[in-house]
Amino acid sequence: MHTTRLIHQTPQRLRYVSAALKHINAHALSADLKKIEGVNEVRINAKIGSVVFEGELNAEALLKHLQELDISAYQICDASINACFNDHDEKPSIKGIVRSGMALAFQPFIPQPNIKLAVSTLASIPLLKEGVVELFSEGLTSKVLEAMAVGVSLARRDYTAANSTNVMLEIGEYIEETTVHKSDDLIKELAKPNVEEAWIEVEVDGKITQKRISTSEVKVGDIVIVGSGDTIPIDGHIIDGTASINQVSMTGEAEPVKKERGSRVISGTVVEAGRIRIWAEQVGDDTATQRIRHYIKSSLDEKSAIGLKATRLADKLVPVTLGLAGLSYLIRRDMASVAAVLQADYSCALKLATPVAFKNSLSIAGHHGILIKGAKALEALSHVDTFIFDKTGTLTHGELEVVEICSFDKAWSEDAILNLTASAEEHYFHPVAEAVVKAAKERGFVHMHHEEVEFIVAHGVRTQINGKEAIIGSRHFLEEDERVSFTEHEAKIKTCMENGKILLYIAYNNKLLGTIGMVDRVRENAKEALLKLRTLGVKEIVMLTGDVEDKAQALAKELGIDTVYARLLPTDKSSIVQALKESGKHVAFVGDGINDAPALMNANVGISMYKGADIAKATADISLLKDDIEAVVEAKVLANKTMARINSNFNATVGINSIILAGAATGLLSPVKTAFLHNGTTIGLLLNSMQKIRIEKN
Repeated sequence: MHTTRLIHQTPQRLRYVSAALKHINAHALSADLKKIEGVNEVRINAKIGSVVFEGELNAEALLKHLQELDISAYQICDASINACFNDHDEKPSIKGIVRSGMALAFQPFIPQPNIKLAVSTLASIPLLKEGVVELFSEGLTSKVLEAMAVGVSLARRDYTAANSTNVMLEIGEYIEETTVHKSDDLIKELAKPNVEEAWIEVEVDGKITQKRISTSEVKVGDIVIVGSGDTIPIDGHIIDGTASINQVSMTGEAEPVKKERGSRVISGTVVEAGRIRIWAEQVGDDTATQRIRHYIKSSLDEKSAIGLKATRLADKLVPVTLGLAGLSYLIRRDMASVAAVLQADYSCALKLATPVAFKNSLSIAGHHGILIKGAKALEALSHVDTFIFDKTGTLTHGELEVVEICSFDKAWSEDAILNLTASAEEHYFHPVAEAVVKAAKERGFVHMHHEEVEFIVAHGVRTQINGKEAIIGSRHFLEEDERVSFTEHEAKIKTCMENGKILLYIAYNNKLLGTIGMVDRVRENAKEALLKLRTLGVKEIVMLTGDVEDKAQALAKELGIDTVYARLLPTDKSSIVQALKESGKHVAFVGDGINDAPALMNANVGISMYKGADIAKATADISLLKDDIEAVVEAKVLANKTMARINSNFNATVGINSIILAGAATGLLSPVKTAFLHNGTTIGLLLNSMQKIRIEKN
């Protein structure tokens, strides 16, 4: 029995993953799985070990079937080396082009007709074989028509037509395979190969020492040591040391970034200089690189609605092409026109150009720090006309910044209050603590010696300094729980709270010393980004926030936002998304918090910010790998341009091939001319699909 997991489920679609599926003949297994009751379609990606079922499905029954499947029956093995290999893992080869090209080049110089026939037939055998197999397994397909076209030309001894058709088909297939292969290799580029070992700190006989262990053994809370030239194997915070870290593989930032105590680091990034000790927060499958690998894997087999439309149309047009070939023969009684018509089916360009365009765009997005989970998400984003932003962490930085310190005791200066607070808070990595410590360092932090710090979840911290108790936290914590009096400072507190500041309260020896005011600043390019979205077809921009109405409206006016929902509870977000969808709008929701997950799933397109919670990233259709709201604009630009390219290719395919078919059916085009025009068009459309789309900021 193999380990198989259900990783995605909709009413008529199930996706499973299993390592056992990485070493199989996908075509044979797919054919057998289609025989299961209720299964209409099966897609296997042996490269990543995933299988997708479509139809009226029973998730538990399919899981049991896959777990009990005798996978050895589908393995492809080379007995001479006693090894099995993945039939989808081979790199694109030019052997087909060379084989067919040589036949085309040398055939005119071969004097004996029989040898000409033998050479041309040998060069065409792979195509003829595939056509026969598909005819009996899948019925009339584009591959069957291609094989028939070459077969008819061989029967007519028109070797130039047969070989030229073969060459053009091989070139088109090579271009398509190369693009797909490069796109799928994005997994390796974004998710660096696993770091196999890591150094951690361990205690032996009461002494701290270092031990090298497998990264799979690293646990949350371990202290991991990473030096110059090493790849960081976990996600966590630096507790000691300073380093210059190259984050290009994860964030797209070209320049190394300085990281020091309190800074967060992510797996897959490289320490270029320095040495750091990291407290492990996410390990194993929970690290950023593993999550990214999972996201990309889940997108490789996704088909968009327009992609499925193109495939269905291509399949429907195969009988039309075949019928036109028969009609042409009845009218002209000429097998040349039959061969010409068979050369010019619509299927090649329709089926190949669309997925290649999507794969190309997904790759482009990845290299720009935008992780789009499949063609469906990209297509859906192109239709979005309404953007909803959850304010905190999207329109704002999501990082608190100290902007004011209010002292209520003349004996305590602002710097002294800040130093006291930072001394107690520096051991923790929550946003308030990080903001305080950062501000203290900027002012020349002077550490105050203190006893052990007690952290009270969702309230604050408590410690002893010079034998007296220091309490830091919310007003409720100090006033209600610790009985610190606020009465004589109410007027000052009201003044300190102006302009929407968040206050942290500090008490010492049971007296209120003062407050530290913090704000979450609006992103500098937020207004510009929203303006750009409007030029891309976005008709309405909505902001969701828990702020009071006046504060929310002021920000909306500043940024040019159309609609504001203020004083919201986390549970309200998803219902607002649903209401806008029901009004006929195509909605994209941009968020970053744990409570944003329902809205991200409910929207037509969910977009998670770079610093978002893990569950937000997991449920979103698009995850940003860089902390920049402009990336939302870049994703929309890419989606719009990709769909424009695909629609252009679609129209060109139908228009050009219709003209070619008409010329072939009426005898105006010979089989050779038809082959070059049709396959040349297909190659041209493939090359067009592979063109780089510019999505950079203007």
